[in-house]
Amino acid sequence: MDFLVSSFASALRLIGSFSPDVVDAVRTSLSVSAGATVFAALLGIPLGLLVGLSDFPLKRFVVTVLNTLMAVPTVVVGLLGYGFLSRQGPLGVLGLLFTPTAIVIGGTLLAAPIVANYALASVRGADPRILPTALTLGAGRLRAVGTLIGEIRFGILAAVIAGFGRVVSEVGVAMMLGGNIRGYTRTMTTAIALETSKGEFAFGMALGIVLMMVALFVNLFLNLLQQR
Repeated sequence: MDFLVSSFASALRLIGSFSPDVVDAVRTSLSVSAGATVFAALLGIPLGLLVGLSDFPLKRFVVTVLNTLMAVPTVVVGLLGYGFLSRQGPLGVLGLLFTPTAIVIGGTLLAAPIVANYALASVRGADPRILPTALTLGAGRLRAVGTLIGEIRFGILAAVIAGFGRVVSEVGVAMMLGGNIRGYTRTMTTAIALETSKGEFAFGMALGIVLMMVALFVNLFLNLLQQR
């Protein structure tokens, strides 16, 4: 018990003193997570709206695929990304492996299905009279869809927040595609895994506290949006 108490106190001191290693890991995590969330939103929101508003023969299959992709382990995404971005892979010439860009790509692949499913659920939960009413009142198709998006804006924002929560807390993609390079691609999750294995438990706990605070804020905000 004394070990945990002393480690917790040391972790608070590291956070309070703005330890450079802690700050670097937090900054890297937040930057790559934000980038991945933006690209996931650009891909997932239109896809969710398209599937939700369209009626086509393979719609159930597409929904099943999206639901399946939500549960894909991060190490599998990291493995596929490594295969594409390594020197022997089709995108190896770009030299993206072990860079923050590689982590953003992997995070985008992780978060996009979640964003798409949340957007799809928002469309399904919306009043079905919104689009017909807007079209009847003379709105064009795009404007009618814009009206629908305005009505489900909290659901769309919840989709984005859920995607961010997925990316910021993962470790497999960041480790395999980023390489856990200190001061460059080391995120909070990869730093926790590395430093704890080295016996630096207090440092890992400091990052864990920050990560839990970020996760808590994201979930509180998401719950608030769901209540709205």
